Amino acid sequence: MHAGSPNKKRFDPQASIASALRTVATEQAGVAALAAALENGLTEPFAHAVDMVSQIEGRVIVTGVGKSGHIGSK
Repeated sequence: MHAGSPNKKRFDPQASIASALRTVATEQAGVAALAAALENGLTEPFAHAVDMVSQIEGRVIVTGVGKSGHIGSK
């Protein structure tokens, strides 16, 4: 590999910050949509699911890969 290779991308701080802000805005919108759903049509189904899981006497198996698997293990 040669120094100053034309294929190497340069770090752009503004692009990184813009990308992070887009990601945060997307996540905010998702959390807001979830909150709205919990206040409206998802209230009863969510409460029912929590009640069912809380009454299980055995083990609850949660599967996932990556971040969802890590969260599921908690």
